[in-house]
Amino acid sequence: MILVIDNTKDLRTWINFNKKKDATIGFVPTMGSLHEGHITLTQKSKKQNTFTIVSIFVNPTQFNHKQDLIKYPRTLGADLEMLKPTGVDIVFAPSVFEIYPKGNHYGADINLGGLDKYMEGAFRPGHFKGVAQVVKRLLEIVTPDRLYMGQKDFQQFTIINYMLKNLKINTKLIVCPIIRESNGLAMSSRNVRLSPETKEKASVIYKTLKAVKKYQHTKSITELCQYGIKKLSVKPFKPEYLTIVDGHTLHPITDINNSTYAVACLAVWADDVRLIDNIILKNEI
Repeated sequence: MILVIDNTKDLRTWINFNKKKDATIGFVPTMGSLHEGHITLTQKSKKQNTFTIVSIFVNPTQFNHKQDLIKYPRTLGADLEMLKPTGVDIVFAPSVFEIYPKGNHYGADINLGGLDKYMEGAFRPGHFKGVAQVVKRLLEIVTPDRLYMGQKDFQQFTIINYMLKNLKINTKLIVCPIIRESNGLAMSSRNVRLSPETKEKASVIYKTLKAVKKYQHTKSITELCQYGIKKLSVKPFKPEYLTIVDGHTLHPITDINNSTYAVACLAVWADDVRLIDNIILKNEI
């Protein structure tokens, strides 16, 4: 049975009691509207830790537009039902006040090393400040041994990893592979807002990324990006960007051959929903 806790005091009491018994804690932060991608994160955590905690909190500080915050699905009952078979121990479902008792701007001034200026950051200014703010706050509360995030949010986990190292937070980040729909669309809580027709057509996103990877040795980076944008420019899709970056710095690269870690990342609009995805082109680490 999953224990649902909505306040910091009770959660900290439970954590402190179990940590005295040398228990390890895995943590999966979410904004709810769970899907199979989230479930794989919990499964990984269950294998590697004594206890697993999942947070469900729609964080207001990472939304650029109020309407996006309002539209974001809130499905706590369904989320708990989905989590039951996983054996998750705790679901932390706090109010905004529990997370930000001193106001939404408290703790937002976090050095992100400039990683928030590219890709998503260029189109969603302040978004990653909000993400880092809430993750830092949740880590302060949960004090986990391991933190689990998905590869789909490539820029996000890169920034969080930078924050962990820069602030010397003693939590290890574990990144799990992208989980996809049968047509290749990366699973996302936002997918529920797509019409069935658009969702089926969205197979073009992953097909484009796979094509970029296929042609990486025969086309220049400029040609690859232009090719990808053209393939994505079919109704109802409107690509926002397709770029190839260094996986560490997130800087756009000019030559894959001179890079040890190259990633193709994109964002595309459909049905007033913003979808992101990525594919690793080269990783010699």
